[in-house]
Amino acid sequence: MTASPGTDRPAPPLGLPDVARLQRRTSWVLIAGQILGGLGVPISIALAPVLATEISGTEALSGLASTAAVIGTALVSLPLAALMTARGRRPGLVLAYAIGAVGAGLVVLAATIGNFPLLLGMAAFGAASSANLQARFAAADLAAPDHRARAISVVVWASTLGAVLGPNLSAPASRSFAGTSIPETAGPFVWAAVVFLLTGTLIGVLLRPDPLLTARALAAPAEQTREGRSLRAGFAAVKASPRARLALVTVAVSHTVMVSIMVMTPMDLGHHGAGLELIGLVISIHIAGMFAFSPLMGWLADRLGRLSVIGLGAGLLSLAALLAGTAGPSHGRTALGLFLLGLGWSAGMVSGSALLTDSVPQPARAAVQGLSDLTMNASAGVGGAAAGLVMSQAGYGWLNAVGAALLLPMAALVLFTARRHPVAAKGAGG
Repeated sequence: MTASPGTDRPAPPLGLPDVARLQRRTSWVLIAGQILGGLGVPISIALAPVLATEISGTEALSGLASTAAVIGTALVSLPLAALMTARGRRPGLVLAYAIGAVGAGLVVLAATIGNFPLLLGMAAFGAASSANLQARFAAADLAAPDHRARAISVVVWASTLGAVLGPNLSAPASRSFAGTSIPETAGPFVWAAVVFLLTGTLIGVLLRPDPLLTARALAAPAEQTREGRSLRAGFAAVKASPRARLALVTVAVSHTVMVSIMVMTPMDLGHHGAGLELIGLVISIHIAGMFAFSPLMGWLADRLGRLSVIGLGAGLLSLAALLAGTAGPSHGRTALGLFLLGLGWSAGMVSGSALLTDSVPQPARAAVQGLSDLTMNASAGVGGAAAGLVMSQAGYGWLNAVGAALLLPMAALVLFTARRHPVAAKGAGG
């Protein structure tokens, strides 16, 4: 396969063997990027509530740093989708990692001078999370429909190594700045900035030809119209598809429940005597649940149908809230609850993302995928902000109860869709 000089667009036509080879190459580049990018976010996120409490002097604001990152991820989603729609996956991913590195630098500055408003530079830090999330859709650009969930899940799985190691590296990353003008709790953000720059360089150099532009070149002539590539067309595609709306709800609710409970778990563990190392271990177990079993969720979504795995995700998230919310001083029970919380997120994220991609035309996919990330991160941002208030006023148990209640509308919508479309619910696109 060759590319036109000076562009990412391949010179069509491509034979089927070339498409398969390009899909494998794209997957390996995205996997490498996810391993690095997956290290940069969690190495810092475990300490964000602690850092916010130190700078602000009040636990009530402890959730705002993590929430700012989630909101930043949401705010970047649509501009990132617009850039990808116009120029492909590679420029969007590179820019997002660069913004994330700038955000990490702002957090370090905020900690150094003790300025809480500047800590909301975590919003820019969240752009790196947006890049990590969008990479799953890049993996699906060239995948066959009956392997789409597995293609998404493999890239999600690639975050496992960095994501599990990240929280456990928080303590040594902090100690690496002992005796310097940078507070130890800000040390992980210095390392995160370096990681994001390396990841953006990797994607910029190796993700060629661009998978989204290649998929467009291979699409049927009816799907190559430019009119279907706008954000407005993305909104119209979701409005026209009940399954796309279900996918948006699934991804948004699963992510909101996971984020709201996860960001407050370090504080609850601290209230029950857990140290930094134990907190890091519990978060690592949680992140292992999020990523390590995603290939299984992808295989199930392709074999049993998207709706079945969405239902499984709702059940796992509910059980997680029950275990974590009633754990009290039992750190083992909290860890099990957080593991199931990650596992339920994985089921909802993989199956919901695949269902969303299945349910809209190819020209509108990048815009719809950006809308999905905007919706889920905006919802999670509200949930994360509310989580700190619920935690301070009512406690961790009630926070988990509220999270479980949010799952009820999603479960009802899955049952309604399965009843109205029983044949589709059993297929890969169900």
